[in-house]
Amino acid sequence: MDVRLVEETPWRYRIERSGPMRVPGVVFAPHGLLPLDEGDRALEQVANVASLPGIVRASYAMPDIHWGYGFPIGGVAATEVAAGGVVSPGGVGFDISCGVRLLTSELDRDTVREVLPALMDRLDPLIPRGLGRGCLWRPAGRRQLADLLRGGARYLVDMGHGVPRDLDRCEDGGAVDVTDVTQVGDRALERGAGQVGSLGSANHFLEVQAVDRIYDEACARAFGLRTDQVCVMIHCGSRGLGHQICTDHVRRMEAVMHRRGISVPDRQLACAPVDSPEARDYLGAMAAAANYARANRHLLADAARAVFREHTGHGLDLLYDVSHNLAKLERREVDGERRLLCVHRKGATRALPPGHPDLPADLAGAGQPVFVPGTMGTASYVLAGVPGNEAFDSSCHGAGRVWSRHRAQREIDIRHLRAELVAAGVSARPTSWRSATEEAPEAYKDVDAVVTASERNGLSRIVARLVPLGVLKG
Repeated sequence: MDVRLVEETPWRYRIERSGPMRVPGVVFAPHGLLPLDEGDRALEQVANVASLPGIVRASYAMPDIHWGYGFPIGGVAATEVAAGGVVSPGGVGFDISCGVRLLTSELDRDTVREVLPALMDRLDPLIPRGLGRGCLWRPAGRRQLADLLRGGARYLVDMGHGVPRDLDRCEDGGAVDVTDVTQVGDRALERGAGQVGSLGSANHFLEVQAVDRIYDEACARAFGLRTDQVCVMIHCGSRGLGHQICTDHVRRMEAVMHRRGISVPDRQLACAPVDSPEARDYLGAMAAAANYARANRHLLADAARAVFREHTGHGLDLLYDVSHNLAKLERREVDGERRLLCVHRKGATRALPPGHPDLPADLAGAGQPVFVPGTMGTASYVLAGVPGNEAFDSSCHGAGRVWSRHRAQREIDIRHLRAELVAAGVSARPTSWRSATEEAPEAYKDVDAVVTASERNGLSRIVARLVPLGVLKG
């Protein structure tokens, strides 16, 4: 598809409608963050998404946009249910409900630096990570796994893992209610049974971090953040269960599109009308995977808490847990009317504004916390939702890749990476240094520039910058 890019401001570009596009594309990025390298078709994917039946307003891309399956990573699109709007698994991705959980402590970085080696030595063998390597909790059969898929983090709190306050600080109260476990296939259940409480591989991690700088003092106080405070950030998702659910339901939707008269410019945008049986089945299975992901992060956080108590005498409090790969049915105002939309956020996080009814009462005045992980040796950010976000209250979710994993492995020298992390004061514990090269800073956009673009485009505001002290990678 021909992509006609027009600069609207120094911070955003528009993709003009052409061919089958029903709405324009909007890219919330300055020129330096655009995916313009040869072979990166992310902008074409923004245009392709704009052709989905029922799409409203625009096909949006966050500042961390890069190529993905069907939708670009960093893609946001909403379809109107009453106008034949569709749901597309490619708009959620394979790692359903992948997200970030941030925990805070009462400790400062100088205190923790003294015990950091002992902390990392204990976390290293305890936290399962890598391709299919172990878990912290194994269900006693299919029935108990089904209970977890229905109850998410709520189920684990009832079993004694964590505390009830954790649920108040988790998106959807720790679990999505509209699950349909019958739509989770046998292979997905098999893959998920042995991975509850594990990081996985690729860009997933558990990091011990310190608050390096506060940008918004009032919001930071509401979030319980202060300079030099030690935090723990966890980034992971639904592992093999979510991947299999996406695979299974993409195939089913591919098989029915022709019968339903749906044509899309890319077969990876396989979709079905939101009110169809195929879409309802996918949404029910997707919700089950979302609950799995919340439970996964919950168990990892519970394990980190125990290690902190053991080595520091202090625990960890959950600031917030939010997903960045999900589709949600939301009632929103479009052209002056309240309409039921299916909002796809792929590599994009909700960023609810102050006063939103879905926020916990003690965070409502500040807005929803938004977490933007950087890469090993750089920084991560805490942002907050703001009023007037045109992209359905969505913001960026990370730095965004600029190199493929293969290119990073080719170009990054392991000895150089290790020396770079040592110089930055980061204690890194990957399962494989060769795999760790895929996540080197050079493989990603400048996270400082990404969050600045988010703020300049009215998607969120910057609250705090966090730097890594110790990192576990798959």
